[in-house]
Amino acid sequence: MLRGSPQENSRTSETLLEMITLVRRKGTISTRDIDTIVNLSGLRPIKPSPDEEGIESIVIRTGDRVIGTRSAGQEAYYRAIQEHDITFSVGPAGTGKTYLAVATAVAAFLRGAYDRITLVRPVVEAGENLGFLPGDIREKVDPYFRPLYDALMEMIPVDRLRKFLDRTLIEVAPLAYMRGRTLNHTFVILDEAQNTTGAQMKMFLTRLGEHSKAVVTGDLTQIDLPDRSQCGLMLIQHILKGIKGVKFVYLDEKDVVRHRLVRDIILAYDEYESRKDAENEPSGDAS
Repeated sequence: MLRGSPQENSRTSETLLEMITLVRRKGTISTRDIDTIVNLSGLRPIKPSPDEEGIESIVIRTGDRVIGTRSAGQEAYYRAIQEHDITFSVGPAGTGKTYLAVATAVAAFLRGAYDRITLVRPVVEAGENLGFLPGDIREKVDPYFRPLYDALMEMIPVDRLRKFLDRTLIEVAPLAYMRGRTLNHTFVILDEAQNTTGAQMKMFLTRLGEHSKAVVTGDLTQIDLPDRSQCGLMLIQHILKGIKGVKFVYLDEKDVVRHRLVRDIILAYDEYESRKDAENEPSGDAS
């Protein structure tokens, strides 16, 4: 039973329901999730744990949903998107690169800051030649875009999302289909950018039109290109370095927000790769 004024009871009840909804969706709830929900409710905020001191949880509203940043790296990433026309997010799996970009895009779109959202991804497995697959373009790319659809469905009710997709106000497409287009008044996201070539990256970036914003995400440890040296995401860091309006954000294992073992797995792979590189280095002995 809640004891207090009707206004306080109503606010507390809504806050508890939001927490219950989050637990049902995620199976768990963190202290940062609780802090974010309480702050939004207007109730007295919970004091952060020592590990979280100095980290501000930025709140993103996507319709009825509330999403908060969960690390200092994610906070810097969100601010970079707000302050720059083109933001590159580079980091390992589980750091929220794609999810945070989609949340920011949805929030901006729903409040009318952009006319549409365009989500693109290089379809390396099919060589970006999808003509042999049955169905329309959405059915062809569905398997490759499932992570993006999953994020969208968490943020927008399914019926409403379907209407946005049908009217192409929210669009998903393989990178190859961007050629020749100009994206005006659009929030555009290029996901899995580590699988673009230098030419593809240039083509994508030059699609940006008036009053548009681009976010490019990628993981340089998961390059599927036959020739890693041709990776567009690797090259672009040198080409665009220092250009005003462009920001590179680097996330690491401290920003991982998936299962606690994901961070340990990433660190284990990093250590393995370091050992392998050391073993392959020439000894330097003259013979």
